[in-house]
This record gives sequence, structure tokens and C-alpha cells, in this order.
Amino acid sequence: MLGFGAVLLAGAAGGCGLLDRGPDEPPPPDPLLPLADEAGRLAVSYRLAATDFPDRAATLTPIAEAHDAHAKELARIMATAAPSPAGSASAGAETGTVEDRIEALRVAEKAGYQAAIQACLAAPAHRAALVGSIAAARATHLEALK
Repeated sequence: MLGFGAVLLAGAAGGCGLLDRGPDEPPPPDPLLPLADEAGRLAVSYRLAATDFPDRAATLTPIAEAHDAHAKELARIMATAAPSPAGSASAGAETGTVEDRIEALRVAEKAGYQAAIQACLAAPAHRAALVGSIAAARATHLEALK
């Protein structure tokens, strides 16, 4: 019994950290945070394009709403606030002809699709279904933009 006590005391004196009450390191950012931020930016870009090109609004507005829903659901599972859409559109996406803007959306959507696939592959099982559905939605958005 004395030997066990000596080992325990030596471990505590050696700074094993069992009773250390120092400040905790903040947790790393959630790996899905970039996906949520991107969904918010895409929603804003689609809304701006729908406003600027009303003849395309029937296609662009539902995609913006889907991105909003994705951002909100990602925020829910990360237990964070949903990204604020105000001012989060990518620079340069607000100017140009309808063809230029649709191409910019297509490029952003394709990058987002690839990011969602990678996030899905890296996500734990309880998150993979949501992230996989976001990847699938982004694939359909690419089709809608053709």
C-alpha cells in the first residue's frame, strides 16, 4: 500500500495534470464552419442575382433559400449562430451581365459542391447524412444553372 501511495504522489508531483486546474484551451473551430459560411455567401449571391435579373428569379430564389436552409441547419448541428448574410457576398459577384453572373454562381457552386463532398467524406456518421444532402443539393444547383 505504501508503494502505491508513493507512485501516486510521484505522479502528482511530476505534473501529470490530473489535478491541474489551469485555463482550458479553446476548442478548435468546427470543421463544418467553412461550409456554413459558404452557404450563407452563396445565398446572398443568388439573392442579389435574382434581384438584378428578375427574369431569372424563379430559378435563383429557390437556390438562395436552399443555401439559407443549409447554413441554418449546419449552425444548428454545430450549436453556433447561423452566419449573417449581410455583406457576405463574394467580391465581384454583384457586377456584370447575366451570363457573367450565372457563370460566377456556377463556379462558386462547383467549388462549394467539391467542398461539401470533402466535408461529407471527413464527417462523422451523425453529420454525414446532412453534409451529403448538401452536396447533392449543390449538384442539382449546378444543373439548374445550365
